Amino acid sequence: MFVRTVYVTGDPAQIEAAIRALNSEGRSLLEERPEYRGAGVFVDRDLGKLLAVSWWGSEGARRNSDQVMRERRGPMLEPFAGTVAVENYEVAVFHSVRLPRAGGGLRSTRVEFDPADTDLFVETFRSSAIPRLETLPGFARCALFVDRERGRGAVGVLFVDRASMAASRSGQAAARRQDVAKAHVSVVGLEEFEVVHADVHSV
Repeated sequence: MFVRTVYVTGDPAQIEAAIRALNSEGRSLLEERPEYRGAGVFVDRDLGKLLAVSWWGSEGARRNSDQVMRERRGPMLEPFAGTVAVENYEVAVFHSVRLPRAGGGLRSTRVEFDPADTDLFVETFRSSAIPRLETLPGFARCALFVDRERGRGAVGVLFVDRASMAASRSGQAAARRQDVAKAHVSVVGLEEFEVVHADVHSV
């Protein structure tokens, strides 16, 4: 599996228009593409941040879909978008125990690492992070994305409600400190979002 992430910042007063466009026109465009496997939209309404993630059955399908989406993305995100950053990843781990729901929470952690340590990072996440996450009240799903060539990655942890996400912050901070040292990675970004929708299938 492969994903494309689109990270958008802009005027918080305009974010609802972007959400509506992604949930209607954007979803229709994605569903028309071969090997589409689902998508998620996550927002920070207070600061004006939006994260969209689309899932694909192959790297080629992701690349081909981007040729269409690149042309339509700008008009869909207007007038909200001030900055748009697009990144592509391999899905190294996907683990789900229950379905996320609208209004839930996403904690997103961006990391950097030596490309030679990619497999160490993946194995550490599977053996250490997932068992801890499964004990958390409200935990729904997690995923690890990696770019093996550039040594970059992202961890997403979804909770069924934002209260559960907030309650996990202290414990997850301690666990994160241990795991990044073991996996030889550096955290370069930590954010939280509200779940608008998170639909992934055929993983």
